[in-house]
Amino acid sequence: MYNYLDFEKPVADLEGKILELKKLAESGEAVDVGDEIARLEKRSKDALRDVYRALTPWQKAQVARHPDRPHCLDYVRALFTDFTPLAGDRAFGEDDAIIAGFARFRGESIAIIGQEKGNDTQSRLKHNFGMARPEGYRKAVRIMELANRFGIPVVSLVDTAGAYPGVGAEERGQAEAIARSTSACLGLKVPNVSVVIGEGGSGGAIAIATANRVYMLEHSIYSVISPEGAASILWHDSTRAKDAATNMKITAQDLLNLKIIDGIIAEPVGGAHRARDAVITATGEQIHKAFEELTGANMDYREHRREKFLAIGRNL
Repeated sequence: MYNYLDFEKPVADLEGKILELKKLAESGEAVDVGDEIARLEKRSKDALRDVYRALTPWQKAQVARHPDRPHCLDYVRALFTDFTPLAGDRAFGEDDAIIAGFARFRGESIAIIGQEKGNDTQSRLKHNFGMARPEGYRKAVRIMELANRFGIPVVSLVDTAGAYPGVGAEERGQAEAIARSTSACLGLKVPNVSVVIGEGGSGGAIAIATANRVYMLEHSIYSVISPEGAASILWHDSTRAKDAATNMKITAQDLLNLKIIDGIIAEPVGGAHRARDAVITATGEQIHKAFEELTGANMDYREHRREKFLAIGRNL
């Protein structure tokens, strides 16, 4: 059984009945429920397909935040080998919200920077729910500088509601750290590819996602502020997050139409949490294809990035 979202209730009811019938069959009672299970499974698949065919932006935001959705470390373990994490910013301390280090990707050296939300109470607290502090972004800058020095491509996996807004983070220069990380992305002499795997929130996401190629999973979101934050500012009512999400153009489909991202990675019906391995594999294929295209083009990666981001909004 999955953790069902509110709008998935019709599917939850059907899959609950299927589970009950399967338990009845396993109990050994002389009841033939095979045909009924098959009928309900078909209805469940059809209902799930109907729900996910017409998701609203707010529903997509809920899917992007699903607790069972694969997170940064799931991608790192599945896609990369010989991962060597590097810790600390050499100025203040370590920030577990940012995962960073070097590994091999299909035999080639790669630098990895990603935001990790955690998957249970203990790990979520450890990783601060994926909300990085200044030392996290300074660690990302350190990794990018090393990648530049040794000519190693960079991949970033974005999944954050935004940078941590606490007093301590502000005192240690949160805005300056985000700006320097964004600048480091733009100044890379090597190719970089970014994938929004869940939630791409505000400058906290931009700080590691200013890349030559930016992709989003089909049901991820990417925005300047969370829907709740926008609703609080616009209407002084965070409960109007649904209205904000509808008007903010936060979905992958909207952002592709606006030419802010370069492509969408398809998710299975029901979201990434229903077929984690398939989604991670598809993401790896897209990253590999992007690096092949970038390295084969013999381009100036800094100039390419400059033109890419200056062009946003010009031809709409």
